[in-house]
Amino acid sequence: MNVYYNQEGIGDTLLIYIKEINLNNRMVEKNGDIAKIIDKETKEIAGYNLFNASKYVAVNDFKGPVNLTEDLIAELNNALNENGVKETLNPDLSPKFVVGHVTEKEKHPNADKLSVCKVDVGTEVLQIVCGAPNVDSGQYVVVAKVGAVMPSGLVIRDAELRGVESSGMICSAKELDLPNAPTEKGILVLEAGKYEAGQPFSG
Repeated sequence: MNVYYNQEGIGDTLLIYIKEINLNNRMVEKNGDIAKIIDKETKEIAGYNLFNASKYVAVNDFKGPVNLTEDLIAELNNALNENGVKETLNPDLSPKFVVGHVTEKEKHPNADKLSVCKVDVGTEVLQIVCGAPNVDSGQYVVVAKVGAVMPSGLVIRDAELRGVESSGMICSAKELDLPNAPTEKGILVLEAGKYEAGQPFSG
């Protein structure tokens, strides 16, 4: 789940994104200050728009992607309830930028410049397709898990790259907007022995 707020761009509206759907299947139900976005084929909820958001949430410091906290989720669930919406939000609040350990690296079967990596992120092993020339097995790297919002605004989603599934992204220093990031292409390789798989990465 991702939340966005841009008062200058769209006014006092909080956008709650849960899942991507085909725009042709989009259906909207209005309940007071809540617009519920539904996939009319599957009936799954794709997200909500919370109008007059400042009535329900302290939005003063919000601009662009909003950091999810337990307190904010509680406020959003109260707003849903006050507007007669029965569902509740239960997002995964675990860190989305974590240290990963590359346990395997294989050549992509359909692309010369891509590698298929198995990356241990502590709680699971992810398959990530990576285009960096310097990625290799044994490295400790920074992984943006599915649901992470990059400094550029890009939201990391499950993908399929040249026929191979990929969950997450192995990041470069530039993509993480770290100071003094090198300009040449390549992932950020962390110093061995200082990190363990799964620990949050904050830069």
